Order: sequence, then structure tokens, then C-alpha cells
Amino acid sequence: MSRNLPDRPNLEYLKKEAKRLLVTLRRHDTAAQLSDAQHALAQEYGFASWPKMKAHVDAVSAVAAAAAPVAHPFDGRWVANVAESRRHPANQFQRATITFAVTGDTVAVDDESVDETGRLQRNRNIVVCDGTGHTIANGLILTATWRGQRVLETVATRNGQVVGRGRYTLSRDGRRLRITANDGDQVIVFDREAIVTQ
Repeated sequence: MSRNLPDRPNLEYLKKEAKRLLVTLRRHDTAAQLSDAQHALAQEYGFASWPKMKAHVDAVSAVAAAAAPVAHPFDGRWVANVAESRRHPANQFQRATITFAVTGDTVAVDDESVDETGRLQRNRNIVVCDGTGHTIANGLILTATWRGQRVLETVATRNGQVVGRGRYTLSRDGRRLRITANDGDQVIVFDREAIVTQ
């Protein structure tokens, strides 16, 4: 009786399953090889051979990857690396995180920090990155512009005067984010939070 592969089969899981099957096969035949276990496992799943089952799994994975939405490089949660950051004297936080959710030119930014007194602070901003000014709060107008996929620049003005500049730069490997404020008065380094899978 054949078994059914899941809708999204995982080749790495199947390889491990074949290795477990090999242990069982060797109890009855000490000369059994991994290729024997792979062949037997493929037949259990209704395939003539391991290469045919692998080709099926690869095809299903390719279709799923093509259908999945492509995440923006900034998307995700980032954790401040305090040791590598240069904090402004007025911003001596103990720890901080920032989370980006990018949809087109709109970026939801959630940040959380614990200041030097141990007080937790949370903020949420919606930033429109279209190169034009948008009123955000307290008379501030923020202009945000993408400079490719890995750099976001912001300019904050009040009454026509620049009151702040920011540059968000993502490393080439996508694991580190550097936020530079006001031409280097403050440089905060963030590491991408690792995603733990079960």
C-alpha cells in the first residue's frame, strides 16, 4: 500500500527518512545500501525510483517558491547590537528592536526600546517612501525615499527647516542594518533576528 507525500514535501526530511529506513533494512540485510533504502522509500510513496520522486519534490518546491510573495529585504525584526553602535548621549538605550513590514512604498515601522532608566518605550510609524513630504506628528513632515532595495533615506522638516536626517542601509548579505542619524551623530547597528523553526 503506497503512502501519499504531503502537499509540500521536504526533500531533506525524505533523505532523513531514507536513512532511518536503511537502519531497519540492515537488520535483515547487512549489505543494504542507502540507495536501496531510497528506492524502497520512493516505492512506498508510489514512485518507480528515488530520482523520480526527487524530481517530483523539486518541481513542487519550484512551483511553491514561484507562487510565494517575495519579501522585501528590510522585512522582519531587527535587534540592536549595542556594542557596535554609537548612541547619541541623549539616547543611551539598554536594548532596542525595530520591525519593518514593507508593502509597496508603505513601510510600517515598529520600534521598542528600554531606555537607560529601564523604562520600556514603543512606537509605531507608517512611512510613505515616495519621495514627497508627509505630515507625521507635531508639525513634522517626513520625506522618505528608497535608494535601491537596500537603502532608505529620510529627511524630517518643520516649518521648512531640516530637523533630522536618517539613512537606513542594509548589508549585502541582508543580515545587518545600519541606521545613521544626522550625518553620523548616532549610528545604530541592528542584526536580523534569527527565525527559529521547529
